[in-house]
Amino acid sequence: MVHCKPCSTPIAHKSSAVPSSIDVLPYAQPSFYRSIVGALQYLTITRPDIAFAINQAYNGSYDLHAFTDSNWVGDCTDRRSTSSFCNYLGSNLIYWFAKKQHTVSRSSTETEYRSMVDTTAEICWIQQLLKDLSVPSFSVPVLWCDNVSAMALAFNPLFHSKTM
Repeated sequence: MVHCKPCSTPIAHKSSAVPSSIDVLPYAQPSFYRSIVGALQYLTITRPDIAFAINQAYNGSYDLHAFTDSNWVGDCTDRRSTSSFCNYLGSNLIYWFAKKQHTVSRSSTETEYRSMVDTTAEICWIQQLLKDLSVPSFSVPVLWCDNVSAMALAFNPLFHSKTM
């Protein structure tokens, strides 16, 4: 970071007060506004220097939710599975991850469960970060998984002894 060059961002450093009349109807064409914000969200992937300013334009909820998935024995050479997940704050993608698991799993349930564990740890970290940044959280985070057996294992602690 020693040789980095600073650049200015197109956003004010201090938040401005918003009149109460805007709270009733923020935009005359909400679908047009959402399409513009969606296009700007796409730009944040390719232009991280404007990511903060674009995310300030989004005025949606701060609900945290994550999607997790894995492929069982995805690599034919070492037989290890790949875990992946993505975390959203409202409709904004804030973090995604894909990595080979460290061990060889015996079943797709074990693979998906490991992926759910990694995602849950990440959600807890993001919740703490948001709390430290004083971002309000009004709902419990939701973890989406497509494996019924892994969800049953996660919800019923009696199953844990049968998996060893």
